[in-house]
Amino acid sequence: MSQTSEGGKPCIRRMRITVYDVLGWLAVGMSHAEILEDFPELTEEDIRACLEFAADREHRLVASVGAA
Repeated sequence: MSQTSEGGKPCIRRMRITVYDVLGWLAVGMSHAEILEDFPELTEEDIRACLEFAADREHRLVASVGAA
């Protein structure tokens, strides 16, 4: 992940595709195959990295709320 583009939002491998773009596509029901077909520059590993990013961010949010 790179945070140098798109207004500081985490991007995938210096592309203009953000983690939030990928998570949004998954949230509306796009399959991994559909995303990869529409965006051939992405890989299955990129999609998994987005999910891992979201899980880690959620975990840190819950941990920080629990500590307060």
